[in-house]
Amino acid sequence: MRIARLETFCNEFVGFVRVTTDSGAQGWGQVSTYNADITCTIFHRQIAPHALGTDALDFADTLDLIYERELKYPGSYLRRAMTGLDTALWDMRGKLEGKPVATLLGGSPGPVRAYASSMRRDITPEDEAERFCRLRDDKGFTAFKWRVGAEAGRDHDEWPGRTEAVVPTVSRALGDGIEKLVDGNSCYSPARAIEVGKLLQDNGIGHFEEPCPYWEYDQTAAVRAALLLDVAGGEQDCEYSSWQLMLDRGAVDIVQPDVMYMGGMHRTLQVCQMAARAGLPVTPHAANLSLVTMCTMHLLRAIPNAGKYLEFSIEGPEYYPWQEGLFLGDPYRIEGGHAIVTDAPGWGVEICPTWLDSATYQVSER
Repeated sequence: MRIARLETFCNEFVGFVRVTTDSGAQGWGQVSTYNADITCTIFHRQIAPHALGTDALDFADTLDLIYERELKYPGSYLRRAMTGLDTALWDMRGKLEGKPVATLLGGSPGPVRAYASSMRRDITPEDEAERFCRLRDDKGFTAFKWRVGAEAGRDHDEWPGRTEAVVPTVSRALGDGIEKLVDGNSCYSPARAIEVGKLLQDNGIGHFEEPCPYWEYDQTAAVRAALLLDVAGGEQDCEYSSWQLMLDRGAVDIVQPDVMYMGGMHRTLQVCQMAARAGLPVTPHAANLSLVTMCTMHLLRAIPNAGKYLEFSIEGPEYYPWQEGLFLGDPYRIEGGHAIVTDAPGWGVEICPTWLDSATYQVSER
């Protein structure tokens, strides 16, 4: 069974991929979000020419071949484009076999505990606490993550004093019996990260994500060595060499690959295996409700070193307007603080035809 046609449907934010084989089998995937129109151009120019005509079921080597043929273009955009091929082929195989991807990976459908993940820094501590408590009571979330510092902020806060206010305010409002996480998004120098980390520890926070510039593994390792809580990172890293350096440096307690940034499920599974050999759990990055969170749900139902929970964005149309209307039905419903991987084949979602009709279309075929 050979890949005969590769189609993309995209706007600036999201790009879906449809693969069709010479037997007529089809599957749907997605390139990574943001600048998806650029990524889809790369897909047709640097991914499709190498993929057309190759085996649609045994495709791990095709992904390696793409990297080798495009050796002058390492890095994020090529990986983001490869993800569209990988995820579409997993969906196709699931539909052919009548199985969810989680089962294809050796796992099973079922619930995945989720943590409610805030993406906002423009929110007051009081308003953040209020919406978290509402979600705790209405949706049953038992874990929450919020933001400290400024993104890549060089030790600056989003506004003066916000971190010192938001940490205790939110933690006290949520109370006991709730797991609490924060994300620094590469904000801090080691000295400031350790200072903030001690504030977190004093307020019952157990997870400090990306405290230092993510590419500075020695800095993050120094922060980890100085603190008792878990230091997490890796969402931005898309090359195996970077992951190996992170692990060799002992930089993190929890690894956080992003399926879409990594290049798809095959490559993410390799990182999961690297983490397992290092004795570390995997809590992937999944910061929006495009296909990335569904892929991550299937992954967490399958890998032996899955972390405690799934990242689940709580942002709606006021923050992510492009998220609206992507899928039919309610694939991201939360029941008792858990998302659900169903027994539907493939990814178990159907892309909204109206959205596809409005998207920019490109095709590559044999």
